[in-house]
Amino acid sequence: MNFRDLGLTAPILKALTQEGYTDPTPIQRKAIPPALAGRDVLGCAQTGTGKTCAFAAPILQRLGGRAPKPRVIRALILTPTRELAIQIQDSFVAYGRNLPLRSAVIFGGVGQQPQVDAIRKGLDILVATPGRLLDLQGQGLIDLSHIEIFVLDEADRMLDMGFVHDVKRVLKLLPEKKQTLFFSATMPPEVMGLVNGLLHDYVRVAVDPVSSPVEVIKQSLYYVDKSNKTKLLAHLMEERKISSALVFSRTKHGANRIVQDLVKRGISAAAIHGNKSQTARVQALNDFKAGRVRVLCATDIAARGIDIDQLPFVFNYNLPDVPETYVHRIGRTGRAGHEGEAVSFCQFDEKDELKAIEKLLGRPIPVVEHHPFPMENLDPPKKDKRGRVVNAEDAEARAAAKEKRRQKDELNKARADERKKAAAQAAAAPVPPAPGEEAGAKKKRCRKKSGGGQELPAAETAAPAREEAPAPRGKPVGRGVRQGRLQDTMPDDPSMPVTDFCKPNPLDSDVIMDATARLLAPRRPTVRPQVQPQSQQGAQPSKKQDKKQRPARQKPRRQGKKQGAPVQPEKEPVLPPSLSEKRKRRRDDRPRPIEAPLRSDRQKDSTQHKSLMRPYYLHGDD
Repeated sequence: MNFRDLGLTAPILKALTQEGYTDPTPIQRKAIPPALAGRDVLGCAQTGTGKTCAFAAPILQRLGGRAPKPRVIRALILTPTRELAIQIQDSFVAYGRNLPLRSAVIFGGVGQQPQVDAIRKGLDILVATPGRLLDLQGQGLIDLSHIEIFVLDEADRMLDMGFVHDVKRVLKLLPEKKQTLFFSATMPPEVMGLVNGLLHDYVRVAVDPVSSPVEVIKQSLYYVDKSNKTKLLAHLMEERKISSALVFSRTKHGANRIVQDLVKRGISAAAIHGNKSQTARVQALNDFKAGRVRVLCATDIAARGIDIDQLPFVFNYNLPDVPETYVHRIGRTGRAGHEGEAVSFCQFDEKDELKAIEKLLGRPIPVVEHHPFPMENLDPPKKDKRGRVVNAEDAEARAAAKEKRRQKDELNKARADERKKAAAQAAAAPVPPAPGEEAGAKKKRCRKKSGGGQELPAAETAAPAREEAPAPRGKPVGRGVRQGRLQDTMPDDPSMPVTDFCKPNPLDSDVIMDATARLLAPRRPTVRPQVQPQSQQGAQPSKKQDKKQRPARQKPRRQGKKQGAPVQPEKEPVLPPSLSEKRKRRRDDRPRPIEAPLRSDRQKDSTQHKSLMRPYYLHGDD
C-alpha cells in the first residue's frame, strides 16, 4: 500500500514525495482513511512512528479545497512542548507547500508580537502550546469559535506536565460540533477519562502494545557509581567514536554539570532544559542538528520535543521515576525505521527504578559487565524521616538551588547596603545653592519653619542674592526674592522681549501667604467699629445690623414686677436675662464666617501680629 491508496490528493502526494516518503507507516495506514472521512480518531502508538503525518495530511486535504474570506482558524493542534510545536509547524509547511493554506505556531518563552502579527494576517491552521494559547485568547486576539478539526497530540505527556486544567479550559472554548484527533503513546486512566468526555463514535487505532519500545532500538545497561558516570560517558563517546548523542539528565542542575564536565574533557556539549530561554534552547538544538555540538544534554521536557533524523545514540544518565518516560526517551532514536542504540547508567540507589522499567518492557535490559568503571559503592540508599529513599541527584540539585538563593540574597543585601550608604553620604554632603538662588534667605526660612534659628532682617538675607544676580539687559533689579529669581531664569536669547519684573507677581508665594495671613488673622476689636469704610458711608444699614446696634429694651412686664421692691439708688438692680437676650447671646455665640478685616488708618495690617508670618516678609513697607 502506498499513499495514493489512502485517498490523498495530488498536491499532498507531491509534497510527500519531495520529503522522501514512499510507503506509509502502520499508524498512517490505519489513521488517515477514517480521518479523511471526518470521524474522530484515537491513535495509540509510541513516539517516532509517523503520528504527525497521520493527522497533518488529512487536515490539509480537508481544509485545502476552500479558503474563506476573511481567513479564520479552522484547525487547532495542541502540544505540550515548544520544540514539538515547532516541529509540527514545520511538517505542516512541508506537507502543504502546494496548497493555499496558512499556518502558524505560538508558544511561550518569547515575545508575543510576531505571533500576534501572524494571527492578524489570517490563518487556517494554528499549532499552539496551552499556556500561550489561553494567554492570547484572554487578550481577545484569538477566536476559536470556527474550529472544525481539533488535534490533541502527546495527551499523556500533557497530563504528566500538569496541563490537564489548561486542556479543559481550551475545550470549553471550542465549538461543540468538530472533529477530534487524539494521539498518545500511553493510555493511563487519566487519559481514558479525557477520551470518554471528548471523543464521540471514534475509531481506535493501536499499532503496537502500549508503552512497548521500538524493536529496532538496541538497549544496554551499565552499573556504575554516581561519581564515575561522566567518566564512563566520555569513555564511550571516544571509544565508539560517537558523532552525536542525546543525554537525558534527571535535573536541570545535573544537565548543566554534565555539560561542564564534558567540555573540560574536550567534548563539545550544550544543555537544554526549562531554565534556558527559548532562544538558547533553539540555538542549542540547531547546533546539535548541524553537528557543531556532539552531545545535547536534556531533561525530560525534551523527551518528546526533539525530532532528529538518524540520531544514533541516546544515553540515560539517570533512570526516570516513571517507567513510561524511559520509553519516550529512547524513542528519540530509531525513528522512521532507522537503527539506534539506547545506553542506560544505573547506580546502586536506582535499582528500584530499573525494576519498574523492566516490568513495563516485559524483559530485562542486557547488562554490560566489563567496562573500566564498575560499581563499587554498595551502601544502602539514604532515607528521609518518612522512610522514603532520598535520590542523590535530587539532593544535590536542592543543595545547589539553596546555595544559589543564598548567593542571590547576599548580593541583594550588599546592593541595598550600598544604596543606603550612598543615600546617607548624599544627605550629609552640603548642597550648593542653585544659580540666582538666595541661599541665606532659604536656609533662614527653613529654620523658622522648623522652629529653630533666629530671625534676620530682610536686607541681610536678600543682599547676597542681589549681588550675585546680574540685571538682565540693563533693567534694574527689583526688590524682593521673587524678582531676583525670575531675572536669573530669563533666557539670553535677544529675540525675547524685555519684561519688567520689578512689579510684584500676584501669584508669588509671598503674596499668596500675605493674603492667607489676612484671612486667618484674629479679630482685634471686640466690638465692631462704628466708623464705616468710605466706600460704604452712603449705604443704609440693614435691619439686622440696626437691631444689633440698638440696646436691648426692657419690657414693661418685667419692670412692673420690680416696681414694688425697695429701690436702692446706690446699686443698680441685677435683672435676669430676658428671652430675647438669651436668643441674642446664642446668636452671638454662633461661629461666624471669616471676613477680611476692614482696612483703615486705625487698623494696622494683619501681618503685624507676632504669631503670623513676619519672617517671610523681606521687603515690607515699614
